[in-house]
Amino acid sequence: MAELDKIRNFCIVAHVDHGKSTLADRFLLHTKTIEERVFRDQVLDAMDLEQERGITIKSHPVRMQYDADDGQTYQFNLIDTPGHVDFSYEVSRSLAACEGAILLVDAAQGVQAQTMANVNLAINQGLEIIPVINKVDLPAANVPLCLEQFEEILAIPAEEVLKVSAKTGDGVKELLEAVIHRIPAPKPQSEVLQALVFDSIYDVYRGVVTYVRVVNGSIKAGDQIRLFNTELDTDVKEVGFFSPTMKPVEQLNAGEVGYVITAIKTPSDIDVGDTITHSQNPCQEALPGFQKISPMVFSGVYPIDTADYEALKANIAKLRLNDSAFVAQPESSIALGAGFRCGFLGLLHMDIVQERLSREYNMDLILTYPSVIYHVYMKNGTMKEIDNPLYMPDPSTIDHIEEPMIKAQIISPSTYMGNIMNLVLEKRGICLKTENVDKQHVLITARMPLHEIVIDFYDKLKTCTRGYGSMDYEPDGYETAPTVKLEILVNGEPVDAFASICHADRAVARARMICERLKDAIPPQMFKVAIQGAIGGRIIAREDVRQLRKNVLAKCYGGDISRKRKLLDKQREGKKRMKEVGNVHIPQEAFVAVLRSNEE
Repeated sequence: MAELDKIRNFCIVAHVDHGKSTLADRFLLHTKTIEERVFRDQVLDAMDLEQERGITIKSHPVRMQYDADDGQTYQFNLIDTPGHVDFSYEVSRSLAACEGAILLVDAAQGVQAQTMANVNLAINQGLEIIPVINKVDLPAANVPLCLEQFEEILAIPAEEVLKVSAKTGDGVKELLEAVIHRIPAPKPQSEVLQALVFDSIYDVYRGVVTYVRVVNGSIKAGDQIRLFNTELDTDVKEVGFFSPTMKPVEQLNAGEVGYVITAIKTPSDIDVGDTITHSQNPCQEALPGFQKISPMVFSGVYPIDTADYEALKANIAKLRLNDSAFVAQPESSIALGAGFRCGFLGLLHMDIVQERLSREYNMDLILTYPSVIYHVYMKNGTMKEIDNPLYMPDPSTIDHIEEPMIKAQIISPSTYMGNIMNLVLEKRGICLKTENVDKQHVLITARMPLHEIVIDFYDKLKTCTRGYGSMDYEPDGYETAPTVKLEILVNGEPVDAFASICHADRAVARARMICERLKDAIPPQMFKVAIQGAIGGRIIAREDVRQLRKNVLAKCYGGDISRKRKLLDKQREGKKRMKEVGNVHIPQEAFVAVLRSNEE
């Protein structure tokens, strides 16, 4: 058991790909927490997907013993956090479990939008910040510019900034010493147990493993504990810490970070941000900052082969065990069969869930057009929250519709400022203000509809800034917008899989795009088939699937024109009769062709 003044709890925050996981690797090697022979890059990133993409998806705590220059041994509890905007709630919970944060900036890229967002989160939590410039060994490193940005944007004096190279290990020892001197030790306020839940995972054999930071009191195996917000009582089976594998201990004391295994077998019973306390002697109030995590983007997930539905159901249940932010409920579509309506934190989260289902569980899937939550106000005074176009009420009963808005902060080299402003305007946004970050970079604050950025905004931003632009966003309320439900009719019948909610000004372009794709994807039928885009009862786009025609005039050679007309009229009557009873078969490839493309 370490003394309180020898404990340091800290996390590493940075923009995506600025070297958080590499620096964590270097710490583990420097403190001999992990041996060279079993070391691999990104050792804390357990998922194949994390290592391949070079991003952190889940928070990973680890305990290290560091022998300092003053001859004392210190206990370091490091939490490696995700960098992407989709996982900002996980970052905020990890920050709440610490007294300090290492703020990492890439020497070649400088301060990015996510860096600023993470700094603001850390300041709001009252954390001590250690500013660090990473990758100083790169030929493209521009340390003077980064120091200027620290002073101008983040108001951090240049002399406080440390310079390291996580890859080569330069400056890492000085950084570890700075952690001791700059980050304060934990200060418990009482003896009553209060522990913050900052993450949880599901273990097949042991149930839910809860990651906790003990703020006050202590917890040991055999204790009966209560989850403050859900008021659920349970017994503790085991407590321990990560080094980086799980190691059991007798008890976790105030100021320490570790894990708790209880009798709970359902992950949804434990909310991230909840407070753990003793059942017999509960605390009077929960630790601050708890909020229910709610999805922002929704999409239908269907198996390409309908026989795979049960497998998909089981696999989604398994995935939800390790991802509390992923929401799924069954739904069925006339066109696509049985599937699930899934909620995600953002587009990266949606992409990762789809990738994990495809790769880990070998599922072949179709995802419908992403949607967000709209507030639909009815003429009778009620309000409905709609995330699925199928449940959109009749237009005649709707008073007005509000769509979710976001406030985005975009950092980019000044030369691309015009391109970014054009992109924001194209996405129905407005630029609120622009600020010069330094001589070369500009910060643009814009307000935009969430629906416009979930499709392809990030890709277009990277394209128009040649990869140098970065963005962070946060919800910014709702705003009235002329929003409509767009339906696609095939042979007069609506196909629910292609329905979407979109802005009235964009409906015609989207309807034409889908109709053109379907015209090419649906094979020729025995009669001409109309593919139409409709809003309410109004047709706004149309394409025709060509018909297969038999040459009935082949056997009629010579003679009067009336003989030919008679044969053609007879064929036309037959086609008309066939159309009355005909049913168009839309092959699965057509759905894949339309739904797998995210281009507008």
